[in-house]
Amino acid sequence: MINVNGKEIETDAEGYLADLSDWSEEVAEFLAAQDDLKLDEKCWQVINWIRNYYAENGTAPNLRVMTKLIGEDLGEEFSDKKFLFDLFPYGPAKQAARYAGMPKPTGCV
Repeated sequence: MINVNGKEIETDAEGYLADLSDWSEEVAEFLAAQDDLKLDEKCWQVINWIRNYYAENGTAPNLRVMTKLIGEDLGEEFSDKKFLFDLFPYGPAKQAARYAGMPKPTGCV
């Protein structure tokens, strides 16, 4: 359970939202702050890409899928694992999915 702007929001043990409709940019920033991370423009591009991917596919992308597809939409640098790990050091697919309010990607430990 987290409290963002006075609103109680239920999460699972790993910090993923129990109800995806509870997501907001403020929730994303709160979750990032828990990891001592400040979301910059490139982070937001990844977060929004994951949200769009989920809306189209009904699942959050794992890292392999992410690195294969994200560059087509956001530019080649986003296809680079090191670049993504620089943005999301705890694992680009699962950390960014958590900030995006998505469930944990399948295949992520």
